[in-house]
Formats: sequence, structure tokens, C-alpha cells
Amino acid sequence: MNHPALTSVELGGLRLPNRLAVAPMTRVSATPEGVPTPEMADYYAGFARGGFGLVITEGTYTDTVFSQGYFNQPGLTLPEHVAGWRPVTAAVHAEGATMIAQLMHAGALSQGSHYRSNTAGPSALRPGGVQMPEYGGGGTWPVPKEMTEEDIAEAVQGFVTSAKNARAAGFDGVEIHGANGYLLDQFLTDYTNQRADGYGGPIDNRVRLASEVVAAVRAEVGPEFGVGIRLSQTKVNDFTYRWPGGAKDAEIIFTRLAEAGATYLHVASEGRDWIETARLDGGRTLTALAREVTGLPVIANGNMHNLEQASRVIAEGHADLLSIGRGALANPDLPRRLAAGAELDAFDPAILHPMANLANARQWARG
Repeated sequence: MNHPALTSVELGGLRLPNRLAVAPMTRVSATPEGVPTPEMADYYAGFARGGFGLVITEGTYTDTVFSQGYFNQPGLTLPEHVAGWRPVTAAVHAEGATMIAQLMHAGALSQGSHYRSNTAGPSALRPGGVQMPEYGGGGTWPVPKEMTEEDIAEAVQGFVTSAKNARAAGFDGVEIHGANGYLLDQFLTDYTNQRADGYGGPIDNRVRLASEVVAAVRAEVGPEFGVGIRLSQTKVNDFTYRWPGGAKDAEIIFTRLAEAGATYLHVASEGRDWIETARLDGGRTLTALAREVTGLPVIANGNMHNLEQASRVIAEGHADLLSIGRGALANPDLPRRLAAGAELDAFDPAILHPMANLANARQWARG
């Protein structure tokens, strides 16, 4: 099938055979200490066998202080984490795919940590909504402590250390998680960031932490290692939020992160359709704007297993790559099916309930 997503593309110095990426999806299947397991190696390698050119990991926590978001979430901060990830990256590479580690600090949206019972965020405000039961949470979120400048510096260093560890573990690059309501997005969002210092107030200040993280990671890993960042307007606990300044805010955010050294931007939709969260006034889209103002490759996300929409996003210049979540879970061989013109299987939510882990997926597969 002559689908534009099957053409090759370059992503921050990485040559990919197609434009189809596995989106980062939390699977809470590491050991309690955050060490990846052999089952995780099989899981990720399965997408590579299925033809995906790029595999992005679930969010990996970046320090042993406040970053962990879920029990059994993998980390990239300790030597045993590095050792656990090496067989995973080797398995993915053996199947011909590129692998990027997503680096995540949960901030105020932490609902399970091996290291701390309290949480931290930009301001001491209770997050909206409730914790996610499919990731082991329940009830309202706790009120986080307001991070001091020392806490912020410690969080930045965690991203730096975990990026260095990702390279040692065999990853081809890292993606900094600045989306979906987690720490960097909490600083970007006006109602979760009520700070009166240089990290709060106007958008130029609220984007400061994300740009500092990108710059610090870039300085650590050098110019050849890929450093992307994922962004979104919507969040796991708020599907309606939009950047209050619209395209003006978006231009500031995208430009600052590109200047800090990002090699690509990944614009996520958090369970929404791409067009629902990407549409701007005048018919433009957020993803096309990101390409226009930065010149960087952009990954679009949100219902990209809709093959007609996926074709339009690439052909009309809205994005360079497509990241697929639910569609990849239902069709780990989606690129091969697309090339063969084969029908895709529908996503079954039962694969993620009652827990979004690999054990539940095994049980689902047995019927």
C-alpha cells in the first residue's frame, strides 16, 4: 500500500525506515525497584518485529526523590535500571528498530512511589480529578509541597543523570516528558503554576523549567544524541485545557525549546483525536505551527491508527511522524499490515483494565 507513513524519515540524526512510532504508554510492569523485566523486552521487541521504525518507551522516572509516578514504573536513575534496560534495547535493535527512552517526572501527579509518600509540584495546589485505577491509584490527589529552587535544581539533575544512563543502556535518544499534566507541564499550565518567582507568571517564565531541562540534557549528552520533548495541552486529569494564549503561547513554547537544543517535538493529544486538540483559529494546526516556527521534525499523536487521517497529516505537512498508542496495542504489526493492505484489529479497552500492565494483557490474550 502506497501510504505516506511508510516512507523513510530522519529524526534528529536518526534515519528511520518509516514514519510510524510506538507512543509512550505506561505499563507498570517493572519490578518494585523499577528494574525492567524480560517480559518488557519481549513486549517492546514485538513492536519492532511488527515493523515500527521507532519505539518510544513508557515514562521512566528520573530520580529517587519525587519523580516516580506509579508503583512498578521503570526507572533510569540507578545502575540496576541501566542493566535492566540493556536487554530491552538490544532486543529492539535486533529487530531493526530505533528506541528512545522517555524521561518523566510525575510531580504532583504521583500516585505511587517506592521512595516517598509525599509529592511535589510548582505550587501547593491539589490537582483536579482523581487518581487512575488502571495504574494502581484511587481517590483524590494529595496536595503537593511547593518546590523550592533546590528541589527544582534536583529535578533538573535527575533528567540529566537519566539521559546519561539512557545512553549507557543502549538507547538511541531520549524524549523529555513535558506533556499530559506531569511536572514540566504543571509548570507550563497557568492554573497549576501559581508561583511568584522566575518560574511563574507569564508563559515566558512558565516554559523556563522545560527549556532548562532540555538545555541541561543537551549539554550532558552532546550534539549527536537525540533529545526530543513531548508536549500537550490536555492532561490525564484534564481533557479540556488549552494554552490560554493559543497560537501565541505555542510559538513561545516551541521556539524556546528548539533554542534550548531539542531535536524534535512530539505533540500529544492525551486520548483525544489529533484534530480535536491540534486545531487552531484560521484552519492551522498546532503540529504544523511547530514545524513552521522551529524547522524541527514533529511527531503527531491522537487516533493515528485512523489511516485516512494519518495519510492526511503527513501529506498535508501537519507533521513528519505519527505516534500510535491504542492502535499499536491492538496491532503490534500495524506497519506490516499497512504495507500489505490488511485490515486492522479494533482496540479492546479490556487490554488495559483493571490494570494497564503486561500481566493483564496476557490474561486478555488468553480470552
